Amino acid sequence: MAADPHGSAAADPVRDGIRCMLLRGGTSKGAYFLADDVPADPAVRDDLVLRIMGSPDPAQIDGIGGAHPLTSKVAIVSRSQEPDVDIDYLFLQVAVDEPVVSDRQTCGNLLAGVGPFALERGLIEAAEPTATVRIRLVNTGDVATASFAVRDGRPDYDGAASIDGVPGTACPIDLQLAPAKPLLPTGNVVDEVAGHRVTLVDDGMPVVLMDAAEFGVDGTETPAELEERAGLHVQVEQVRLAAGELFGLGDVSAQTVPKMFLLTPPRHGGAIGTRAFIPARVHTSIGVLMAASVAAGIRIPGAVGSAMARIDDPDQTPLEHPQGVFTARVAVEQGSDGVWRATSTSLRTARKLFDGRVFPRPRT
Repeated sequence: MAADPHGSAAADPVRDGIRCMLLRGGTSKGAYFLADDVPADPAVRDDLVLRIMGSPDPAQIDGIGGAHPLTSKVAIVSRSQEPDVDIDYLFLQVAVDEPVVSDRQTCGNLLAGVGPFALERGLIEAAEPTATVRIRLVNTGDVATASFAVRDGRPDYDGAASIDGVPGTACPIDLQLAPAKPLLPTGNVVDEVAGHRVTLVDDGMPVVLMDAAEFGVDGTETPAELEERAGLHVQVEQVRLAAGELFGLGDVSAQTVPKMFLLTPPRHGGAIGTRAFIPARVHTSIGVLMAASVAAGIRIPGAVGSAMARIDDPDQTPLEHPQGVFTARVAVEQGSDGVWRATSTSLRTARKLFDGRVFPRPRT
């Protein structure tokens, strides 16, 4: 049952509404909720989220979703009970035209808004000039550290930082992540999956690196052009379904992970060209944790994409995407046990767009 601003349970969420803050996080946009304001039961929660976002409907006309996977996202935030962690962040990917809510992945873009949201809602306190927040990514178990500017005890969304895919500038938000698990889930630098040489990487987001040339893609295509190639999606999906088993994710036919990357030689001064299937739509840019995984993967000798990559900086890996360049900062090393691991740092921005109450439609 949802709670009202004064802490008492709302008798009727449909009539009384539910506290909700809409934030742009990185190149995504999502609805942020306190865990206390949504049902604890996952099935009841997911039904409510579908009614809030307006799914299933290609236009999400009867909800607040933006009719695209990048704008049909939800963050559920609470104080953490884990030692040395401030905040728990559960990410939900809400399908647009299907009644599906997935918690099998996290989102590094919405992660950028979690710290500011927690400060806005009083879950944490921070003094000027900078807040540093330890955030547990509930979906994966990883812990990230977010740093952002504070003024008068509140997030300062203004600033001079810019990221490709977002107009204007905003306050910089630094995100650091060092997953404890191995970078290569199968332990192999290259696997053969569905007739293709691929590299499976997980530096916060499970991704599959593929040579775009094997799929007839040269890296000049727009996302819309790639989506129009029905045969291409079928090919990529065959690899994704088989790769899901190798990641240990089981049957991923109803999931949005792993993310699939077609890699090409760079054309605009970056390290490599990327086109990401997420999984049916093609990403108009690139997600934060996707970028970290790609950047880490192509730094491993022999991995798919490593031979075509131009890596001139030991720390920064500029990844070309349809809307520009995302510079991922990763450090990759192979331990004495032969296992590859990585640490990543990303620059994002976020901005509060709306704060109030959202009213779910009465029924799905």
